[in-house]
Amino acid sequence: MSKSPVHAFAEARRVTAGEGFTLSRYPTDDDGGLDLGKKEGEAMLEATVARIAEQQERLYADARWSVLCIFQATDTAGKDGAIKHVFSGVNPAGVQVESFSAPSTLERSHGFLWRHDVALPRRGRIGVHNRSWYEEVLVPRVQPSVLQAAPLPAKLVGPGIWEERLEDIAAHERYLSRQGTLILKFFLHLGEEEQRQRLLARIDEPSKNWKFQAGDLADRARYADYMAAYEDTIRATATPHAPWFIIPADRKWLARLLIAEAVASAMEALDLQFPQLDSAARTALLRARDALAD
Repeated sequence: MSKSPVHAFAEARRVTAGEGFTLSRYPTDDDGGLDLGKKEGEAMLEATVARIAEQQERLYADARWSVLCIFQATDTAGKDGAIKHVFSGVNPAGVQVESFSAPSTLERSHGFLWRHDVALPRRGRIGVHNRSWYEEVLVPRVQPSVLQAAPLPAKLVGPGIWEERLEDIAAHERYLSRQGTLILKFFLHLGEEEQRQRLLARIDEPSKNWKFQAGDLADRARYADYMAAYEDTIRATATPHAPWFIIPADRKWLARLLIAEAVASAMEALDLQFPQLDSAARTALLRARDALAD
């Protein structure tokens, strides 16, 4: 069966090897040549979410696989909105969304993977992580004071720490995939000008004022540094079992559609099936039916 143009576009944004990777090859305003308008795209999103819901039901019943969706992005890229729209039609009993901000004192007293590990989805569930262990190779790399404040032995904090942490993350994701976790990582790639417009909207529109943070402008001033950090991070951790999807985020509706398509297609590829009863269980079921029919 031939795949849709949306599927082809999502696949073109799938990165499974880091060699030669550069973000400059992935425009933030790319539309993939799709002849789609916003309304048509939103209708397609609804249908794609229905596919995810169907697969989630099978995932829950089968209870052998789990799915982990990681969302990373700069400020205003639309992570919250994407998560809301992509998973809005899925049974909430089978989905857990975790949002990670700065680690607490307790969390800092453990290794950097700990707080994320305890939030991983169990078998049969979809886990959605709004920011993730990747924050530990992004924020402190761009803002060294964050790393300096971490309670780590001084001899372990050297120039090689980022490479070491990326090795740890890659190994951990390999381990999780071998335990039956389907890992999908989404980088919402937002253009610098589009980010400026969205920050202005947070200031100019009263209903969005609460979203504006004092540090937003400081982070924006480091846009190039963050892009460099993301590029190195993706290059070091893109694998077939834990791929990155570089999602063009300048159009929110298109970003949501591409994410939904990537999730639906990956879950469908698992070929999830409802459990089948053996002959003894089937006989017992028929007896129960006879008893209820009397």
